[in-house]
Amino acid sequence: MTRSCLAIILAAGESTRMKSSMSKVLHPVAGRPMIAHVVSSLADAGISSVALVVGRDAEKVAEAAGGSAEISTFVQTERLGTGHAVLAAREAIAGGYDDILVVFGDTPLITAAPLLAARQALAEGQDVVVIGFQTPEPTGYGRLIVENGELLAIREEKDATPEERRITYCNGGLMAINGARALEFLGHIGNANAKGEYYLTDIVEVVRAKGGKAVAVEAPAAELMGCNNRAELALIEAEWQKRRRHELMVSGVSMIAPETVFLAFDTQIAQDVTIEPNVVFGPGVSIESGAVIHAFSHIEGARIATDATVGPFARLRPGANLGEGSKVGNFCEVKKAEIGAGAKVNHLTYIGDAFVGENTNIGAGTITCNYDGVNKHVTHIGANAFIGSNSSLVAPVSIGDGALVASGSVITEEVPADAVAFGRARQDVKPGRAKLLRERYQAEKAARKTDR
Repeated sequence: MTRSCLAIILAAGESTRMKSSMSKVLHPVAGRPMIAHVVSSLADAGISSVALVVGRDAEKVAEAAGGSAEISTFVQTERLGTGHAVLAAREAIAGGYDDILVVFGDTPLITAAPLLAARQALAEGQDVVVIGFQTPEPTGYGRLIVENGELLAIREEKDATPEERRITYCNGGLMAINGARALEFLGHIGNANAKGEYYLTDIVEVVRAKGGKAVAVEAPAAELMGCNNRAELALIEAEWQKRRRHELMVSGVSMIAPETVFLAFDTQIAQDVTIEPNVVFGPGVSIESGAVIHAFSHIEGARIATDATVGPFARLRPGANLGEGSKVGNFCEVKKAEIGAGAKVNHLTYIGDAFVGENTNIGAGTITCNYDGVNKHVTHIGANAFIGSNSSLVAPVSIGDGALVASGSVITEEVPADAVAFGRARQDVKPGRAKLLRERYQAEKAARKTDR
């Protein structure tokens, strides 16, 4: 839209019911603070000017809300209701915006669509637009009193008549206000109520008393879900995950048991990827076409190239970069490592701070010993190499192209290309010694029983 808009995010609540040491809006949904989701949706609606009204954890909340938006922070020192909270941003409201949009920092499921619908109604001449929702269970919500398409009032349940309580169109809390008259309307909200607070919902009747126009626009109920406690946080997380899984499956991603797959806010998965059950994605994951993620894998901060396979029971940590057609198998962990095209890291293996060349095979039980107790060091393994099972590669160390490391080796020095390296003690066989040892041990055990 060509109209200018200021979004005011109310995030000054004490979060008492969250029973938390940090502000409610900092709690994550899909690995991202709630308030960052709200700011992202504002950006999707073309809104770049944001006034953030904060209380506790003000600096942390402002940092979490950051991004491409121009954010001004205002501290609400007293808690005197939502109308009072909005006026904490009086200086920003006075900036001459066409539209003022009021949203909450704890509604991370809101999308751009209802925000744009509310702004469109302002553009068509309305002075206040309330975003509402329909629900078959309206108990506890303020009702939207609509007549002939006009919004007459928002009636709190305790003040509603029996007939009004049967209304299923409820207040979602978010609203848009005519920027040219916003301070005028907000300044006339009174506090003549039991709590002595200034309720933003009263703005509808203020607008109508001044000859202005008010309407409501509808949004899906799920988008207006707010968060007051950990149980509601879990419901919001579940709804976000359901929405994102659906988007990915529609785009061509196969999920065998989608309800068991958990995604991060920035997970990117291309079409023709298959995700098996019980897979968890942390932030920073991208997966290219044709890859397969087997069951019970945990992936964070990793890139997985075309036709690569991961798991089952694999862990990819930040910096893992799997090349085309590579494989990281069961009970393997990869951290800050390049796995070349066609390379295989099959079983019970740890590869960290390393480079593994194309078509190299890493045997079961191999580890890169990358940490000396103070610093991390790099292991470099060339292309077409073969690392035998149960080998320890003590970094910093380099193994050349086509080299072979014998099983059970501890490698501490460079292995040249096409060389074979043995880093283990010579085998010594003592014929008959096992029989003698068993007899000795059995005699010792019998003696202990006699002593008792």
